[in-house]
Amino acid sequence: MSNNAVIKQSRDQQSQGDPEDIANVLIVDNDPELARFMLEILARKGIRGRLAGDKKDAMDFLDMGSCDLVFTSDNISRSAKDGFELLQKIRANSPEMPVVMIAKLDPLRVSSIQHRASSTQLIETAVRAIRMGCYDFLIKPLDREKIESLLDTFLPNHGVSTIASGSDGTNCLYQIVGRDAKMVQTVDLAKRVAPTSAPVLISGESGTGKELLSFLIHHRSRRAQGPYIKVNCAALSESLLESELFGHEKGAFTGAYNQRKGRFEMAHGGTLLLDEIAETPTKFQAKLLRVLEQQDFERVGGNENVRVDVRIISTTNKDLLQEVQQGRFRQDLYYRLNGVRLVICPLRRRSEDLPDLVWYFVNLYAREVQRRITKLDTVMMGIFAKYHWPGNVRQLRNVVRTSLILGVGETLSLADVSWLFDELQPLPQESRQVGAEMIKDPDTSGLISEKTGTNNHLSMINPDIHRDCESGLGGVPLAQVERRAILDTLRQTGGNQTKAAKVLGISDRTLRGKIHRYRQQGFDGELSRTPPLGGAGRTGCLQSAFGVSAQSNA
Repeated sequence: MSNNAVIKQSRDQQSQGDPEDIANVLIVDNDPELARFMLEILARKGIRGRLAGDKKDAMDFLDMGSCDLVFTSDNISRSAKDGFELLQKIRANSPEMPVVMIAKLDPLRVSSIQHRASSTQLIETAVRAIRMGCYDFLIKPLDREKIESLLDTFLPNHGVSTIASGSDGTNCLYQIVGRDAKMVQTVDLAKRVAPTSAPVLISGESGTGKELLSFLIHHRSRRAQGPYIKVNCAALSESLLESELFGHEKGAFTGAYNQRKGRFEMAHGGTLLLDEIAETPTKFQAKLLRVLEQQDFERVGGNENVRVDVRIISTTNKDLLQEVQQGRFRQDLYYRLNGVRLVICPLRRRSEDLPDLVWYFVNLYAREVQRRITKLDTVMMGIFAKYHWPGNVRQLRNVVRTSLILGVGETLSLADVSWLFDELQPLPQESRQVGAEMIKDPDTSGLISEKTGTNNHLSMINPDIHRDCESGLGGVPLAQVERRAILDTLRQTGGNQTKAAKVLGISDRTLRGKIHRYRQQGFDGELSRTPPLGGAGRTGCLQSAFGVSAQSNA
């Protein structure tokens, strides 16, 4: 296959599929056979391949900011080790970009002495590549399984439900993930209002995606080719906000050495996002109202009227109507901004979206952490479903990223970040809805619920435990309830005593003492009769905690 044919195949491959759903791999090599081999593997995995024959083409593509993985030859032009020059530039401009270097043995060196010299040189090249930041070093001919393993690690393609997405060529601009009916309805309303110039007010808690929805409206509007300008109203004082929005003339105040255009002027012909509009001072709201009505203003320190054509989108995490009733927000400005109101529901009301969002963030950060994930831990997802998520999707993103970075293995769980168990607990008022108030007991350290005898920490982790503890505990001695709680928690944590003690709210030493006492009292048989909640593998871990197995965590 000629180079031209390979390049044509690469271009045809780029035109297939939805651009926002396809990862991009850069292949920097002049070997047509390598290009054909790589493009075939990428096509089967639904990944877009891009070929570059020299450093300049490679850097031009990388500067577009849409590359996810680079395969480069150590000798691109066959005349020098220019692959290392490209690697050095990639490390300088994109430190986290994964790079895999490819080299080959010289087939012309047939004698044993020449072969050993070539092998030694290849080893030196590999060591240099790894030291300069390459993730891996491959030797031609390439192994298909190895390439597929690298792609699965860096570019996972776990399917997620997408409500809306947009792209610019090979660059994904936005992607709204989920399947919740209310979220779908909100996005549909945003799409309907997008082609108009009506002002839009987006309400929702912090971290729900208000800015993402705002950009969707701009991108689907007739102003999509115009500027999209954002202003964080909460971050600026009244005087700074006026200068930031309207601009200023030279000499308008100390330090104004030049004329400066404001955000309104910069957004002419496009969209202006007023983020956290409820935080604007009441005095400034009157000036803002006039500008929104007339679409003209004067720069600070100037007398000349500046006319603009700007579409306004506002966001707030407060109830603006309530702010109006309490006199903290102007009523006339509220009705001016509230042409169309969109409300984004919090994450705690979108529990069915949790798996899609978790997989989306796994896909997003797999390249960064270089960890392959094939499964989500059911215990972790149970915790996620019960948690109230005050930080919403933004908080979920950080939790998933932390779990990816600190965890090990192909199952994403909280097992290696046990401190998140404490953080991801329901609010106290939510706990009281499940059980009654907690009472202090000398032996249980406040583990037992007054009315139901339920271990609240356990019920937060797995609903099955809550149901088990609710059945037939009336008149059962507290020591027996405590033993049941400890057994269930050990099973839930896979026999890890440190994590179990943290969940139970007692010290490691106290837990070890109770386990030792249960073993002396002959409760190993009760352990074996208890149905495992996490499968046979976890039963073995739990048995080891009681000294039944030779593997002991104690």
